[in-house]
Amino acid sequence: MSAQAQTIEVPTDAELLQAQADLWRHSLYYLSSMGLRCAVELEIPTAIHRLGGAASLPDLMSALSLPSVKMPFLRRVMRVLVTSGVFAADNDSGSEAIYRLTPLSRILVHGVVADEHHSQKYFVIGVTSPHYTEAAMGLAGWFKKDHEPPVPSPFEDIFGVPLCDDRTPLLDKELDDVVTQGLAAHDNLGIATVMRECHDLFKGLDSLTDCGGGDGTTARAIIKAYPHIKCTVLDLPKVVDKAPEDGLVTYVAGDLFHSVPSSQAVMLKLVLHFWSDED
Repeated sequence: MSAQAQTIEVPTDAELLQAQADLWRHSLYYLSSMGLRCAVELEIPTAIHRLGGAASLPDLMSALSLPSVKMPFLRRVMRVLVTSGVFAADNDSGSEAIYRLTPLSRILVHGVVADEHHSQKYFVIGVTSPHYTEAAMGLAGWFKKDHEPPVPSPFEDIFGVPLCDDRTPLLDKELDDVVTQGLAAHDNLGIATVMRECHDLFKGLDSLTDCGGGDGTTARAIIKAYPHIKCTVLDLPKVVDKAPEDGLVTYVAGDLFHSVPSSQAVMLKLVLHFWSDED
């Protein structure tokens, strides 16, 4: 075994060049995520939308009130994001690129009220937050620890609380607010598509409980399509306390592991990933 450990298969020249390119790509791909976070924090998608859906770099610099000295660096960020599919660019030879929204960047436009539009701004900011990235950076150390069951996630191991828990505000109230808003927006994204494409799911129902239903946006979409269905949303007290009281949805604060309001059907939508296999 020791003799075998001293030998290694040498890649061909073509394989070596490809391996080097792949290494750069994988090692530096986090810059795409950070570039996306930067664009969201600067509200570049919203700026392009307000400029009519297309904008040159000088247009963006002016709209965002950025120092002119930063223009070459913004050009680099936009180039990365165009390559990643966040934006599209029209670039004739010798002329300044014109940046346009793609379906991805359209769902990052913030501050627009429209049916079926749920801005994913806070989802991006939440999952690229310093807390999340610090937990990811500690993954190797987490694997080396001999934890007693139940094994905590890397996030809980570092910060002492699980993700999206009642105790998260004690860790960082701003993080908890951002993640809560981000998860609500992500949960509601595409619900109108579900109603159009999967309408048979709700055929014959008179009552439904949406477990982890957040602010009730999904429940209201169901009621809009099927006014006769009585919808109840079950969620944590911190979520229900902020839910709108419109008389359409019944809100119940609680824990689905202890009690679920009675109904013909129970809906679990984008919540299973929070739980352990045992749960």
